Formats: sequence, C-alpha cells, structure tokens
Amino acid sequence: MDTEAKHTERDRSSAPEAGGEGEGSRFARSADPSGRRSSRPSGGLGKRLSGLSWRTAGLLGVACTVLVLLFSHFVLQPFQIPSRSMEPTLQVGDRVLVNKLAYRFGSQPERGDVVVFDGTGSFVQEGVKENPVSTLTRGALAALGLAEPAETDFVKRVVGVGGDRVVCCDKGGRVEVNGVPVDERYLHPDDVPSEVPFDIVVPEGTLWVMGDHRSNSRDSRDHLGEPGGGMVPVDKVIGRADWIGWPVGRWTSLEPAGAFSRVPDPGRMPGGAHG
Repeated sequence: MDTEAKHTERDRSSAPEAGGEGEGSRFARSADPSGRRSSRPSGGLGKRLSGLSWRTAGLLGVACTVLVLLFSHFVLQPFQIPSRSMEPTLQVGDRVLVNKLAYRFGSQPERGDVVVFDGTGSFVQEGVKENPVSTLTRGALAALGLAEPAETDFVKRVVGVGGDRVVCCDKGGRVEVNGVPVDERYLHPDDVPSEVPFDIVVPEGTLWVMGDHRSNSRDSRDHLGEPGGGMVPVDKVIGRADWIGWPVGRWTSLEPAGAFSRVPDPGRMPGGAHG
C-alpha cells in the first residue's frame, strides 16, 4: 500500500549511511534550499559550552566577592551611617569609606579625626551575644556597605587624645582642650557644644569622642559614670572615615578639622601642666 511505501521510504532516509555519521555523531546533517547538506554543532555540545560558561561565571563571582571582602577587611571598608549623631557632616544613609590603614603603621588618631570604632567594653556592655549565623551574614553585608553596621560599631569625632584635658564649657560656652577654646564650626547649627558639663583628663591609649550633632548623640559624655569613663581604647578603632562614597551627590573627602590646630600638647598647656 501507499502508506507502507511512504513509511519504508522515510525509514531508509533516517538510517545511517555507509561511511557517514550516525545519531550520536558530533555533527548533524541538514539540507539547505540548494540541496546541499551542511553541518552544525549538535545540541549536546551547546549544552556543554553553556554549562561551562555558567560554572566559570559562578567561580569568577565567588572569587571577586572573596577579593572584595578581603579588601574591605584589611584596607578600605564602606560603612553605612545609621543615625543622625554626626549631622551635618554625615547624614543617615551615607556610605563613608573607612581607611583601615590610617593607624596601622605607627600613626595614632588625632583630634578632629572622624573614626569608626568597636564600642564593646566602652559604649556597649561586654558579653552581649547574638545569633552567630545572623551575625556572620550581617557582617558580610555590612563589609560591602549593603547593611547597617553591627550595634557595637560607632562613628564619632575625636575631641581628646591621651593626656588631654577636655573641659566644657568655658565662659563662651565652648569646649576647651588643654586650656584652648575650640571653635567647632562642624557642629549642627541647632546645637551647643554640650549641655552636659564635664572636666576630664583622657588616659593614655584612649580617646574622648563626641558626635557633631551633640543633642542627638550618645557619646563619651553619656558613659562618664561607667567603667572606662566613656573613653575609647585606641586599639578598638577600626579606621578613619576619609571619604563619603555614596550617594553620588555627596561625594567628598572628610578633611581634618582645623578647629584643633591651636591646641597644644598636654605638657605645654597654657598655665603649665594640667592637674
């Protein structure tokens, strides 16, 4: 019957030709309009190449992430500003770039530096434990500037270093460091230098730090009666905030505050050494 003939003819054309490539061959044949046969890569090879590309892209992504995390851990880390305590210098949502090499080669924090530090033991009670998985995840995201920092990390301005006598306030309502009044033009315009009076001497190896938005900042003043007296150990400083990297409209470097340029070293205070 005609039906059987058609089936037979189709079966013959689909069988492997002598000396040709079969079903599992590297190339599959197809006819073009002119009657000639052409060869093209089989679907299996395309899938293998596609799989290789995805694997390669995945490995490159992992490698890049590891390199970025290492760079962030040792050299330069984005730090997301979570509060208004440093306004107007830093605003909520800013990403500052923290230079972790600033104090690695013998240099010490200076008056006027904006620093990021671990407040464990000074601003935060020791022994507070968090879920290790969530801590690790948040730490990785924070290292990339994609999440708020840990609750133990703070950003403040250094007002006094080891040996300094810091007093507030003088007759003009200003903070004095080693007997010299400081003109703190970086303060929030609605603030006074401090509504809390204090007269302290900063122990060696520690820092007295304050926010630029004094009425909205929990800083060294708030921990005067606690162990450590509100002082931040220098070895707890993570790095110096040198640049605002985000948002784009706020790109700028954070220059050292000139307000402390006239402040003498502790041993050369006006009227002699402090008591």
